[in-house]
Amino acid sequence: MKTALKVLTPVVAIVLIAVACGNSSPKTTQEEVQETTPQTEMNEPVKQGPDTRFDFENYVSGQLPEGWSQYYTGPGGTDWKVVDDQGNKVLAQLYSDNPNGHFNVIVNDALSMKDMTLSVRIKGVTGEHDKGGGFIWRFTDKDNYYVVRSNPEEDNMVLYKMEKGKRTDLPLVDKGRTYGVDVPPLGDTWHTMKLTVKDDLFTVYLDDKELFKVQDSTFPDAGKIGLWTKADAVTYFDDYVIEKN
Repeated sequence: MKTALKVLTPVVAIVLIAVACGNSSPKTTQEEVQETTPQTEMNEPVKQGPDTRFDFENYVSGQLPEGWSQYYTGPGGTDWKVVDDQGNKVLAQLYSDNPNGHFNVIVNDALSMKDMTLSVRIKGVTGEHDKGGGFIWRFTDKDNYYVVRSNPEEDNMVLYKMEKGKRTDLPLVDKGRTYGVDVPPLGDTWHTMKLTVKDDLFTVYLDDKELFKVQDSTFPDAGKIGLWTKADAVTYFDDYVIEKN
C-alpha cells in the first residue's frame, strides 16, 4: 500500500497542476464583450449645455431617430425618418396620404422645458391639403400642446393651442385674433423659424424677422418639445436648436 501511495501521489500532483493551468486563462466579462463589439453607426447624443443642437448627421438614415417618438391625431398615419437631401441628412415627415384633419408630431424623449428658444431650418417639399410645418412645445400628449407653423400653400404663420384634441388659433398681442400673419412667398426653399417662450409670452420669428407675439396660459407647465406637420405635408427639418431660457 505504501508503494502504491508513493506512485499515486506524483500522478495526482501532475493532474492538479494541469487543471490549474487550464483554468489560468483570463475570463472575458460581459462588460468587456460589450466594449469590444464594433458599432456600425453611432446615434447622435443629446448635447446638454446652454443649448441642444440636432443636425441629424449622425443618425441612421431611413429610420426614426433614436430618442424621439412619433404621434398623430386623426385618420391616416405618420412616418418620421432621417433622410438624405442632396448629401445632407435631415429629419423628414414622409407620410403623404393623410386627409386634411390630420396632425403629425415628433417629440424628443429626453427634453422637457417650460421656457426656451427654438430655431430650425424648414423646407416644405410636397402636399396637396397642406405644406410646411413648425414647432411644438409644452407637449403632454398628442392632444395637448402648443404649435406654431409656416405654410407655403397659404404663405402665413399661425400659432395655435391643441387642447383636448381641438386646435384653436390664438390672438396676437395688440392685434387680436387675425389667424396669424401673412409672409412673403415661402415656395419650396429653406427658411429659418424661431420661437422664444417665456412664461405665457411667445414671440415668433421668420428668417430673423420678428412677426408677432401671443400671450396664453392654457399650458403653464414644462413639457416636451418637438416638430409638427399637418395632413399630407412632406416636410424637411434641419439644424434644430433648443436653448433653455
